[in-house]
Amino acid sequence: MSDFYQHGLICTLHHLNNHALEKMESEMEQSNKRRPIGLLLPSLFSELERPAMQTIVEELKKVPYLSQIVISMNRMSGSQFDEARRFFDQLPQQHIIIWNDGPRIEKLYRWLKQRDLAAYIPGKGYNVWMGLGYLLAQRNIDVVAVHDCDIINYNRELLARLLYPVADPSQPYEFCKGFYSRVTDRLHGRATRLLMQPLLYAMIRVCGHLPLLDYLSNFRYVLSGEMAITTELARAIRIPGNWGLEVALLAEIHRNTTTRRVCQSDITLNYEHKHQPLSPRDAREGLHRMAVDICKSLFRTISSEGVHLSPTLFATLRTTYVRHAQDLVDRFSHDAEINNLKFDRNEELTAVETFVKAIHEAGEAFLKDPLSTSFIVNWNRVNSALEGFSQELMEAVRLDNQP
Repeated sequence: MSDFYQHGLICTLHHLNNHALEKMESEMEQSNKRRPIGLLLPSLFSELERPAMQTIVEELKKVPYLSQIVISMNRMSGSQFDEARRFFDQLPQQHIIIWNDGPRIEKLYRWLKQRDLAAYIPGKGYNVWMGLGYLLAQRNIDVVAVHDCDIINYNRELLARLLYPVADPSQPYEFCKGFYSRVTDRLHGRATRLLMQPLLYAMIRVCGHLPLLDYLSNFRYVLSGEMAITTELARAIRIPGNWGLEVALLAEIHRNTTTRRVCQSDITLNYEHKHQPLSPRDAREGLHRMAVDICKSLFRTISSEGVHLSPTLFATLRTTYVRHAQDLVDRFSHDAEINNLKFDRNEELTAVETFVKAIHEAGEAFLKDPLSTSFIVNWNRVNSALEGFSQELMEAVRLDNQP
């Protein structure tokens, strides 16, 4: 059972019992008639070969309130796209697949590149961006949920708790961020526990209580991949194209709406998905690569708030981060002990050492090119710059999905 602590800046919606699913689904089924609800699933083809995706589909079959499901995929051949279509045909809801590296969508990406609007980088960022673009182009969806496709213990209550705060017309929220615990026989979530949490503490200590830093530090799970958003807000935000997606997306939400319209929801009692290797010696792989992208995204976001990031500041930030991270390792060890969980202090400290390297590498990259950005332009700009692009997108997806 969750606690009921409210942080202050944003509303936290807790998971206090298991008796609300029927009520939420019934109310959203009614509100869906006035404010249609969509679901966007960013996915690799390889995820269709894992048990998690079949579990997700089996649970989605029971959901009564979705007007449309969009599966935005990449890294698949033509025969694999056909296989994906057959796989998702078991869904009873209206659904469609966006083949991001198929010839028709690739042609649209070339059009964007010619106008210096987007240079396609295969990955979750572009899958989310193109999926949102397709949903926005139809103009018949008002609320969209996005969640990952590797959730091993998925159930439909997760989706309901994510969507309900935004879909319920009596609530003021335009954006909801999902959070959860990640525990098996040990604590997981190293990038959140041992990178983001102490790094945000350190940045507040070094840079002061900036509104954006205070806002980010109020989220229980900054790096979660689950969100619900109104399509009106989605039109205005830029989507990052790398592993810094979640941090930069929260910054975009902060820039485009007020904190009173943002909430976070405890969407499941426990959350389990695939675990990335740490890769301490190679910044091109695993959590090491992810941490570099996350830090670069955070540094560029803070710089855009008017903070001068210098070599001296980065040196101070690293030493402050290490102190906070080491203190947290102690706290997590005590938490593990009282709950009879396994805890490997050496693994935890190795992760901290790897993240220190990532902070340094991200800082060097920022100082070398502070204006470099991984953001994809928002859909308002695309439709302004390229008349007819949304119609071309809908037609390309329609043709791809023809039998």
